[in-house]
Amino acid sequence: MPSQQEQKIFAKFKKIVIQQLSVKPDEVILNSKFIDDLGADSLDMVELVLAIEENFQIEVPDDLVGDIKTVREAVKLITNAIEKI
Repeated sequence: MPSQQEQKIFAKFKKIVIQQLSVKPDEVILNSKFIDDLGADSLDMVELVLAIEENFQIEVPDDLVGDIKTVREAVKLITNAIEKI
């Protein structure tokens, strides 16, 4: 079960995903795969990373960008980055 902080991050990130990928709210769950389930392409993923950096005031290392395949992985990455601040 996600922590309270992860739940807050997920709620905020979900809004970003809905806006960036033009998907329905019920399509964005922790297990959603950006490419397979939400129809994202490589450009969408770059834009999502930029939105993560802007909205959460963090920097996503380039070598981790390719590792983000699901909403859960993105939430974990954001959570870990915030905890390091």
